[in-house]
Amino acid sequence: MATDNANADGFGEVSRVRGIVFEYLSLGASVFGLVALGVLLVYVSIDAFDLANASPVWLLTYFLTLVVPFLAFCLYSANDPAVTRRALGVLGGGLVAVAAVFTAIETLLVPIPRLNWQLAYLFVVGAPVTAYLTYVGSGERVGAVGFGFLGRLLGGAALGLAVGTLFLVFDSLVWFLAYTLGVVPAVALYAFGSARSVPQAQTAALPAGLLGVVAAVFLRGVVPTYPSDLLIYLWTIAIPVAAAGAFAVAERRGRTAAAVVAGVPLALAAAGGFAAAGAGLPAPTVLLVLVLTGVPTAVYVSRVVDAGEGLVGFALPVLLVGGVVAGALIVEALGVPAPDPWLDPSFLTEAPSQTPTEAGLYPAIVGSVIIIAMVAVLSFALGVGTSVFLEEYTPGSGPLGTLTRIIQVNVANLAAVPSVVYGLLGLGLFANLLGLGIGTAVTAALTLSLLILPITIISAQEAIRSVPDDLRRGSDAMGATRWQTTKNVVLPEAMPGILTGTILALGRAIGETAPLIMIGAATTVFRAPDSLFSRFSAMPMQIYVWAGFPQADFRYGVVAAGVITLLIILVGMNGTAILLRNRAERGN
Repeated sequence: MATDNANADGFGEVSRVRGIVFEYLSLGASVFGLVALGVLLVYVSIDAFDLANASPVWLLTYFLTLVVPFLAFCLYSANDPAVTRRALGVLGGGLVAVAAVFTAIETLLVPIPRLNWQLAYLFVVGAPVTAYLTYVGSGERVGAVGFGFLGRLLGGAALGLAVGTLFLVFDSLVWFLAYTLGVVPAVALYAFGSARSVPQAQTAALPAGLLGVVAAVFLRGVVPTYPSDLLIYLWTIAIPVAAAGAFAVAERRGRTAAAVVAGVPLALAAAGGFAAAGAGLPAPTVLLVLVLTGVPTAVYVSRVVDAGEGLVGFALPVLLVGGVVAGALIVEALGVPAPDPWLDPSFLTEAPSQTPTEAGLYPAIVGSVIIIAMVAVLSFALGVGTSVFLEEYTPGSGPLGTLTRIIQVNVANLAAVPSVVYGLLGLGLFANLLGLGIGTAVTAALTLSLLILPITIISAQEAIRSVPDDLRRGSDAMGATRWQTTKNVVLPEAMPGILTGTILALGRAIGETAPLIMIGAATTVFRAPDSLFSRFSAMPMQIYVWAGFPQADFRYGVVAAGVITLLIILVGMNGTAILLRNRAERGN
């Protein structure tokens, strides 16, 4: 039955004021949040790298030798006159605007501490323009080759160091066995699959590596003595790296030519391994970095050379290294005082100290890497398995359906439980009841896995729900079992969303402090953990302790260096996960 309505023939007069007000309030809140975060990062960077004491001549020198050539490379890659005009306009106009506004604020209002207009220009104009041009330039062929080449060099080195850090929980013999039986064969198998376009070999690389590591741990009690250095280099360089390098450079070439071409980089790798051992560096870690950097880079270079496009991009690492070297030479020749950064190599390789200039973060870095690696494996396996069971195997009605809905409601509620409660749970369950030890890496990893497990489950469930039912019905019509449909249809389609949720969850886990305090993690340790049951510290714990020291150098410089280190590791971890997610998206 119809009713009288003044707007029966239409919506009538609609006021747009509320919509406009809401739009601008949302914009203002977003801008305020971004500006506040940006200001915090600016001051942390200034303190960590001692930029407040940097000479304007020093800043100008490195801007001309490093930043300007990099921007020129990005503009050359973009090859767009409009982008070039906009970039030059912003850089030139921003220089005048920042200097005028900064001078006006300090003259009329209040002096800005630890900041001058040159640094303000660097962060307000230089950094955004550089990020924009990097994004634009990387989208073209030359930039894609350059950044892809640079990414493999840096990514392989970082991955090698991270894996080497994980193996610190074993003794030297287990390290050696795991390296020779697991890591190197897995890399060689993956390189073969990439070079020969054999997906089965790529898929088998990870299981082969895991089986090799398990076999290494099992054989620990069988091999009584550590092999000689000659045998180490025979197995860790000559045989595995030779096979991996030969497969990597063999794409679209004859086998004989591949062996000849592979000889030069293999000789360099062997020389690098011997030199590293002679310099007292951990030989397995150095060799692992060489393999994880050299093999993917060789495969990538081979593909780009065969394609014959964007070869100029290979000059990007040379451009950056040349800019750093040229800047250092000019600064030294002019006698310009350089800043004394808190974040330097010694900070990353030394133990904590009561003296600010001697303080280091190395034991906490090792503890965090070990913990987050275990958390990633545990939370991903348990979270994805739980979400698949709840979405694909439990009924939607009946008593079991009601039980499933109750479980899902409780999982959602667990995501809002304070982290300190999980710390108490870890203390009572893992440390005391199961006897895994107070403040050990195993207890911390299990506790943080429980902390982020609800987030991982919820995000994985949403990703699985987003898979269209038509794909499931089509797989069923082809005679596939439920497991085959889940493995071959549902999970590949949902994997990008699952990885996105895992990235967010791990980002929360790596910065948690309250659960670590509750399980009795040490605030400071002076040596890296050598076992999963050793007492450890983590980067957030160490930064928290340093923030309470009375010395200003600790509260500003050392803490800022720790925060930047934590952010770099977090960005690297998330970047790796994002690359995996993008690869999964392209594979669909």
